[in-house]
Amino acid sequence: MAASLALQTSIPLRAGVGLKAEHYREIVQAAPDIGFFEVHAENYMGAGGPPHRYLTAIRERYPLSLHGVGLSIGADRPLDREHLQRLKDLIARYQPGLFSEHLAWSSHDTGFFNDLLPLPYTHETLLRVCEHIDAIQETLGRRMLLENPSTYLAFAESTWSEIDFIAETVRRTGCNLLLDVNNVHVASTNQQWDATAYIDAYPLAHVREIHLAGYTREADEAGRPLLIDTHDRPVDAIVWDLFVHTVGKIGPTPTLIEWDADVPTWPELKAEADRAEAIMVAVPSRKLRHASAR
Repeated sequence: MAASLALQTSIPLRAGVGLKAEHYREIVQAAPDIGFFEVHAENYMGAGGPPHRYLTAIRERYPLSLHGVGLSIGADRPLDREHLQRLKDLIARYQPGLFSEHLAWSSHDTGFFNDLLPLPYTHETLLRVCEHIDAIQETLGRRMLLENPSTYLAFAESTWSEIDFIAETVRRTGCNLLLDVNNVHVASTNQQWDATAYIDAYPLAHVREIHLAGYTREADEAGRPLLIDTHDRPVDAIVWDLFVHTVGKIGPTPTLIEWDADVPTWPELKAEADRAEAIMVAVPSRKLRHASAR
């Protein structure tokens, strides 16, 4: 099935930002130079209203990436077919260059949680995740991107490493990947493993988008660092360093600045995207890839 899926190539090898209602008017009026915008699919599943009016105007000028948070790919339950159909309709309406979702679960029985919860990396989980991704890609008629999670603990019952689990998912389903560099740093700090080694071992040939974001630093009961993936502040210096390392390995890749809470002014948000774009221009890469070859 994977060989027949459409490849979307309309997102430029530039930096973009998450589209926020606070910036609608400024973007429409000023038409700033930005690579692309990304929106959370669930925020635009209504039939109309101001969000759609602004998004329509912005989509006429800019490429769009669609990021889902509600499919609950890892849940031990069937996919919500009504939700998937709304997603398909939204994609037909706006023709985004990329669609991504999370390696996580957020539903159980009839309940839905306001969190993206981690999975045990077992053979049973692998079969379930792959079955769901196959169904999503078949319904949408396109390859999706799967995002690596931000995690705080590891499951004792896991029999796969996270990287091997993701790589096998890609092999079985033909999906591509969204590499969230901030999630790598958050998880590596919380679980005390090497973030650079993780990126080096990651299936980078399948990465089609990168996410960067800010996090909150706290401490656990033993006083060890505990990072929370809050998306409410600028990208941290360590995450920028990991991004430089990643770009050096795979070359310029569509890169999104995620800032979902305590949203800053438009100039501050755009400055983060400008920094990401400057890195992609400046950092020598050992393997440049072009969108047309994807």
